[in-house]
Amino acid sequence: MKKLIAVLSAAAMTLSLAACGSTAAVSSAASSSGEAASSAEAADAQHYKIAIVQQLDHSSLDEIRTAVEAQLEARAAADGFTVEYTEYNGQNDASTLNQIGTQVADGGFNAVVPIATLAAQTMVTATEGLNMPVVYAAISDPEAAGLTDLPLVTGTSDALNTPFILEMMLAVNPDIQTVGLLYSNSETNSATPIAEAKAYLDEKGIAYVEKTGNTNDEILSAVAALSDQVDAVFTPTDNVVMAAAAAVSEQLTAAGVPFYTGADSFVNEGAFATCGVNYTELGTYTADMLVDILATGEVPEFHVMDGGIITVNTETAAALNIDYSVFSTMANTVVEVATAG
Repeated sequence: MKKLIAVLSAAAMTLSLAACGSTAAVSSAASSSGEAASSAEAADAQHYKIAIVQQLDHSSLDEIRTAVEAQLEARAAADGFTVEYTEYNGQNDASTLNQIGTQVADGGFNAVVPIATLAAQTMVTATEGLNMPVVYAAISDPEAAGLTDLPLVTGTSDALNTPFILEMMLAVNPDIQTVGLLYSNSETNSATPIAEAKAYLDEKGIAYVEKTGNTNDEILSAVAALSDQVDAVFTPTDNVVMAAAAAVSEQLTAAGVPFYTGADSFVNEGAFATCGVNYTELGTYTADMLVDILATGEVPEFHVMDGGIITVNTETAAALNIDYSVFSTMANTVVEVATAG
């Protein structure tokens, strides 16, 4: 059969959730392990039905989802199977994610790809006992999130090298006296890197001020409280802060405070710099893990993606009058971006 790209009807979706889907199909000579793929009785051995559950909208998670879907289609064409994927978005709401979990559990899917920690935790709970692989994407600390040592659960981690990001701060400004730590205390992703940041700063004898929030308004209030107290601000891969990244970045830059973050999506929104992973590569790797699991029935341990890519917002650097040339001595790759939009 020739390759087919079609749009699935959203009419079958319920509960007023944001959902859409598309199908990629190619001729197939490959077969799957019936054990790993047996959760969808209606699907034959040459056709996979995949749920992709994104925790919320922001550019890093969007980039991952796009890469997962592109690689699923590429592998279908290369390996000879058909794939159908349906997207869900939880809008960072636990109730909505639980509703999505019910739909996924009842939807005849072969596997689910949750993107970000709360989505992964919810999908693991929803699919327990269904023999459905859960292949998560972008979990900073799978162990802390309770996503290790579970049958048919694995995926990719974007674990931060927190000390390195703080070293970037000191490389640019060796005289830093106080660092702001901005995060959401509801984000499991943030717990480990914040603890690492505190340990690093304590060792260096550098003071820090913590501010947290769980809504956009609370985050912006926290930023206002930090702006006149600190020399720089660090936020890890925190989805709550990311949702307000453009406003946070603008506010900190106006105050003359460089904003160092855990993902390049923040930098695209105006933060000064980060060192992290390539999210297109992470999404591609996640999709490959999923296809291999469905084909073989073997579930590997989670994979920590290679980082080491420094991303700098040149507009923000100019506004802050920062010379970041030292970064080229710290990493093999320095990517320069401008603020999106």
